[in-house]
Formats: sequence, C-alpha cells, structure tokens
Amino acid sequence: MTLTHPEGTVHGQVGDATVPLRFTDLSTEYGVLRDRAVALDLSGHTLVEISGPAAVDFAQRVLARDVEYLTSERCMMSLVLDDDGRVVDQVLAFGREDGLLLESSVGAGTRLIEHLRAHNDEGVEIVDRSADLTVIGLEGPYAWGVVGRLIDGELASLPFEAVSDTVWNDVEIVFARTGFTGEYGYQMIVPVESAADLWRATLEHVTPSGQEALELAMLEVRQPIPRLETAGDADVIEIGANWLVDVTKDEFVGKEAVLAAFESRQGRRTVGFSGGDVVPEPGARVLAGGEDVGEVVFAVRSVGLGATLGLARVEAGLAAAGLELTVEGAGVTTLTSPYIVPKSWSIPII
Repeated sequence: MTLTHPEGTVHGQVGDATVPLRFTDLSTEYGVLRDRAVALDLSGHTLVEISGPAAVDFAQRVLARDVEYLTSERCMMSLVLDDDGRVVDQVLAFGREDGLLLESSVGAGTRLIEHLRAHNDEGVEIVDRSADLTVIGLEGPYAWGVVGRLIDGELASLPFEAVSDTVWNDVEIVFARTGFTGEYGYQMIVPVESAADLWRATLEHVTPSGQEALELAMLEVRQPIPRLETAGDADVIEIGANWLVDVTKDEFVGKEAVLAAFESRQGRRTVGFSGGDVVPEPGARVLAGGEDVGEVVFAVRSVGLGATLGLARVEAGLAAAGLELTVEGAGVTTLTSPYIVPKSWSIPII
C-alpha cells in the first residue's frame, strides 16, 4: 500500500486492489465531500502505459471513444469492450507524447491489462506502471481552493478533462481536472516514491474520504460504477453507458455488438429508484402491478436522500421517472438523474 492511512481505517478488497472503504464513517465523509472537499486515495486505479509507433492506432481500436487526436493536454473517459460488446472496464485515457496512459477503474487493472495484451495485434508496448506511479484525487465543491493552496491556483480553473504536466515540491506530476461525483474534481499522478509526501501535504488541507462515500456520490449523479453494474450479460445500452461509446468510429472492439444493441431497441434498461427502509440485495425482483418486470442491480442507503437509493434493470418501457414499483414488498419510485444536485453546479471557481 503506497499511502499511509490513520489507525481505524476500514479496508476492503475490491477486485485486485485493497482500498480504504472508510477512514471514519460514511455519513461524515459523504457530508464533507458534498459540502467542502476531500482527498481520495486512488491507488487502486492501475495505470497502464501504451507506447510504440502504433500506440494511437491500437488505442483507437481497443477504446470505444475516439482518441485519435487526444493530445498530452487532454484526457477522456472511455469504455473498453470485449468482442461481444460487454464492458471490460471504464478507463480514463491520458494523451502522452509517446502514446497513452490508461487509468483503470478501481480494482480492475489485472483484467484490463490481460484484455489489452490479448488484443495487441499492433505489437505495442503495454506496461503496468503501478510500481512507479500512483493517483491521488481531490473532490468537492471547494476542491479548487485546495489546489491553489497545495500547488497552483491557475490549475484549479483548467477546463474539464484538461491535463497539465507540472511540478510539486520539485517532483514532476501529471495534474488533471476530472471528477467522479459531479463536484469539482482533480487528479494528481505522482511517482510512488513521492506519493506519501504529497498525500500528507494534501491532508494538511482536507480530510480523506473512502470508497464507500465516493461510490455513493457517484451513484447520485449516475456516474457508472463498472464493478457494480456490469455483472451478468448486460450490454452497453442496458447499462446506460452508451455516452462512453463513439459509434461513428470506423472500428473498435465490440462495435458490431453495440450497433446491434442500438438497432434492436429491445432488452432491458437501467433506471434509478428510491424509497423504503430496507436496502435490497442485487438480483432482488422488481414488480409493477404485481408482475415481475426486472431486478435490482445494486442499492445503498443514501445519506443525502435519507432513503434507499439504487439502480434497477427493467423492461425498456418502464425505464422512466416517476413510476411506482415494488421491491421486496416496499414501494419505490423511479428517478431521473442526477438524484442529488451537486453543490459545485452553483459555486464558481474564484
């Protein structure tokens, strides 16, 4: 583990990574994330370097978004799909002078690297950089102020998905404006040997938040959480992640399957729901008028709503807001996203 966590931190295994689930308690960490700013230990996100003369061609084929003109000053979120159009991972792709750097979702690095190597027809170099690089995040409506105090105030006002190669304490880092929760968000890719120092410096300005609070806030703005949403045989359309696919690209792995799903207009769709005191397990049946119409994908107790919040995969005609359904005997109501309006949407960077 690269970063030091305080005594009492609760850790858990997520895929191939051991991550901090909670540093204190969910309610406190969630509240600080939504009201002020938090630090995020994103070392469970694997960094994969793709280089070589055909690096861009390879990335253009294995990523579902168009990265042909992704410069070193930009990053972009994209799905990585298998040949059947199923989600392998959701990555953040950074343009680099000699290729690309891909950041996996939490705990998905091993699967991502295996997939990339299996599809490496171009003979590019694929290197797991986890041993020498890690990621620290900042998230919250006042995260921009932390950037100014920690590094440089000008970086806080970077456009969304802009990247800057900069220096902190004589250490070269990659700084990006990103975000998972709808709040202002930033990431710092830092050498492992300097990560502990940067983490400690960050915690002089903000408190840390764990994976539980982060994923709750992600759910509230319908930011995909691949590890919780892609189980089974659900395709991109059923998941509702088609905004992470550029179907106009000439070619990408899984394109034919995605196009077939688009054209069929059949299958299930994912919709948010809230209500009830019990948090149903994944797979719990969803009923409409007593008839089985789908299943729960996952659900949690929302601190912000004070109620159960979850995703259900239902018949396409029922994927609309304001419908009354039943889950495990409790009435729930379908929602339109975002389920919580982020405070950052009304707070300017100054």
